[in-house]
Amino acid sequence: MTKKEVLEIRHQFAQATCSIDKICGCYVDGDRRKIATMKEAFLSLPEEEAFKYFEIFKKNLSGSIGKNLITMPFPTDSEFDGGTQEFLLKLRNSKLEDDELIDQFYDKVIENYDYTGNYLILLIHDTYDVPGKTTDGLTMDDASDEIYEYIMCCICHVNLSKAGLSYFDSENTFHNRIRDWIVDVPDIGFLFPAFIDRTADIHNVLYYTKKPEEIHEEFIRYILGTGMPVTAGNQKEAFQTIITDTLGMDCDYEVIRNIHENLNEMIEEQKDSPEPLTLSRNSLKNLLETSGVSEEKLQTFDANFDRAAAASVNQRPVAEGSEETLPAPAPGKVQLYANNIASTKSFEVKTPEVVIKVNPDRADLVETREIDGRKCIVIEITDEVSVNGIPVKY
Repeated sequence: MTKKEVLEIRHQFAQATCSIDKICGCYVDGDRRKIATMKEAFLSLPEEEAFKYFEIFKKNLSGSIGKNLITMPFPTDSEFDGGTQEFLLKLRNSKLEDDELIDQFYDKVIENYDYTGNYLILLIHDTYDVPGKTTDGLTMDDASDEIYEYIMCCICHVNLSKAGLSYFDSENTFHNRIRDWIVDVPDIGFLFPAFIDRTADIHNVLYYTKKPEEIHEEFIRYILGTGMPVTAGNQKEAFQTIITDTLGMDCDYEVIRNIHENLNEMIEEQKDSPEPLTLSRNSLKNLLETSGVSEEKLQTFDANFDRAAAASVNQRPVAEGSEETLPAPAPGKVQLYANNIASTKSFEVKTPEVVIKVNPDRADLVETREIDGRKCIVIEITDEVSVNGIPVKY
């Protein structure tokens, strides 16, 4: 899903636009016991409660595409009887009216969500009447010919509020605060089916994770059944490995600076595009070529890319002792999201003793030179200089 498509669904989580018809929930304690369940007609909830739920739902569709929000395809076999996609489709088609099916879903989550504390499983069902659009992109609210029916799941930790003192009006004094169990923002969640090209795509699911490096593999494996995504950290590591292996011992500072500047320029050029910038094998190779990497060095690029991409793909057995693995993209098909691999906020030069951070637009202020037989990092001074906040002369 693109950022624009995600924002369109997020826009529905408001009192004026809401069409959610059902909300279900299951409160689970640290021992994986169901403490309470609920099922409500969402539009009958008090406005204050609905607003709090809207905040949770919006958070479940927030963050960076390719980092916190990942569109993942289902393998073909998951769409047959007994498959994960087939189960989710049943759940959606039931409009959350089938209590037995909902309980099965809760049980699957409890079995495969790895968390030791209390948490809340939330499920909603919605039927969004997708408005038509004119050729120039204007929305026509009265011209809809598409219905997007979906379910969304949010898994939220439930924590005790902080201890402290609270003011009591009746006694005009302060006493120990009563600690309550508070529902936190979602830790993970998903939207099914994905909303692609402004229509339901039952062959894909949008997965959300609050912490990109904690993707909850068991949940993905057994609840969604999709391939494991390449995490943002693994993408960055793969990018760095490809550069290092391709340039070898001749990893020149100027070339690395050129790669950094050219990549940031590509990001800037596509910042208004609904599609996030991704780098495939060919586009990354072109980036290196335009940044000054020699043809001789690029001869090893393809092998280096495949090796680093294969290492970044997380493939683990489905069950202990089994050799079956979840589907994963072939190394040549792996794409790196530019926002996961680029440092757009700073340009960093690091030695064991010194760290230099520069505005990425002024990376040209830092260069390497040999002075009196010593290799040096030289920083051009163009404005005032301060040391620990104190202005100094230079």
